[in-house]
Amino acid sequence: MTLMRAVDAIVLILEKEGATQAFGVPGAAINPLYSAMKNHGGIGHVLARHVEGASHMAEGYSRAGAGNIGVCIGTSGPGGTDMITGMYSASADSVPILCITGQATVPMLSKEEFQGVDIASVAAPVTKMAVTVLEAAQIPGTFAKAFQLMRTGRRGPVLIDLPMDVRIDFDIDCYEPLPVAVPTMSRAQADRVLDMLDAAERPLLIAGGGVINADAADDLVALAEYLDVPVVSTLMGWGAIPDDHRLAQGMVGIQTSQRYANATFLESDLVIGLGNRWAARHTGNLDVYREGRRFVHVDIEPTQIGRVLAPDLWSVSDAGAALRVLLRAAEERYSGPLERYGSWVEACNERKRTLLRKTHFDDVPLKPQRVYEEMCRAFGPETRYVTTIGLSQIAAAQMLHVFRPRHWVNAGQAGPLGWTIPAAIGACVADPGTPVVALSGDYDFQFLIEELAVAAHFRIPYVHVVVNNAYLGLIRQSQRNFDMDYQVQLSFENINSPETEGYGVDYVKVAEGLGCKAIRVRKPEDLVPAFKRARETADELKVPVVVECVLERVTNVSMGAALDSVNE
Repeated sequence: MTLMRAVDAIVLILEKEGATQAFGVPGAAINPLYSAMKNHGGIGHVLARHVEGASHMAEGYSRAGAGNIGVCIGTSGPGGTDMITGMYSASADSVPILCITGQATVPMLSKEEFQGVDIASVAAPVTKMAVTVLEAAQIPGTFAKAFQLMRTGRRGPVLIDLPMDVRIDFDIDCYEPLPVAVPTMSRAQADRVLDMLDAAERPLLIAGGGVINADAADDLVALAEYLDVPVVSTLMGWGAIPDDHRLAQGMVGIQTSQRYANATFLESDLVIGLGNRWAARHTGNLDVYREGRRFVHVDIEPTQIGRVLAPDLWSVSDAGAALRVLLRAAEERYSGPLERYGSWVEACNERKRTLLRKTHFDDVPLKPQRVYEEMCRAFGPETRYVTTIGLSQIAAAQMLHVFRPRHWVNAGQAGPLGWTIPAAIGACVADPGTPVVALSGDYDFQFLIEELAVAAHFRIPYVHVVVNNAYLGLIRQSQRNFDMDYQVQLSFENINSPETEGYGVDYVKVAEGLGCKAIRVRKPEDLVPAFKRARETADELKVPVVVECVLERVTNVSMGAALDSVNE
């Protein structure tokens, strides 16, 4: 063993565990770790402008690649509390990120030291583990347990809080990552699923986020093709099957959904949920959702079973493991790929061809539907979309297309405003060879807009589409229930930028002031040329290019309380 600073041991552990990309903001209490990273040289680091931004960058990094674990680093006190939203967002969507904070020295922990806060207690509700390490010898074991937890069962974030006054004896050659248990559907359970399938006439598979997290998109498609069963997705499962696949039948939900997907779901008689959690924005009214159909639920997290609805059959299993067991059981039960559901599949595809929402509007100011239509035309199937919340997210999920897993990067459950810019940066760092297109409403774009400077600083190119209606659009739409339009307008006369024509913030000037390029679009015919020019400029200059699309002030987006009563 070698006597070394604990921070030097930590860097060696990060390297061995494969967590070699960090995002953070240094400070006095965490500077020892930064000195260890500098000396080691093998841990990448992106300097954020806000620690919340760093946490969302780590999320974007983890979400963009199978097996990725982004690292978020901050100092004591507000450095840790600023990470909380990122931990919540990661926890809500089962995303592993490792958050590391500095802390006061051990003797000062109970003395209300400057920037001293019990961050482990603050973070505990939104992490799989949150711990302040008090004994130096516990550091290797704590990190080993953290990585095991992040990779086991339902993935999620971990916080490790480090008083920086410790040295340990450590040998990296004697450190080994802990094993990860993978719960697997039993053959008996698989046979029961197939029994239910044999009794069904109109079955559906639901691809949830667990399919993406298990890196099991190919397994999903293989099973769907062998059984010839249509697939619908949840918001987090989008991309598990290409949108143009004959068995892909869209996204079901009361907001982020397609008309044809909801209609197909309501015609089904058996629903096999894989790695999904029956979220409220997916199910809507449960009586409508459940009536006339049987349910199978497969999820890696035991406490999810029965939480929202009581399934007719369930299995606690990794989604990928379940898909593989089901396929083997099907291959042994049937003489070859099934053909019995051909008329059902054709009926689904007829709905897919006909039950579409109108997108081609020539209005000026722009209608948002036209923006998404032209995005589909300008950006190819290789595009990775990043977005978070609002009417922009809902309409995008209704009208864009995704063709590959992890090409829809979205804060599905938490939906924190400001998430999109830093998450896009993290996704670009994780996979610089895949073009990223971020999408924000104007309010989301304002929340952490300073992080654009990070992408300009580190030469991280991507395209950011901002649909600007100078409104908190989703909140305005929900306020109709209260017969009000109160404190949701972002419009004002900008005395420095009259060219914004009453829309308030000049996003072109702000983006350029932060080191990026920007284009403003007002007419439908200018959208595709602007999108293409933005992509070319980003690739050439290696900075983000913002495309501001000036929308009509008020557009209501399709949504409702139940799958059979979505207001179109």
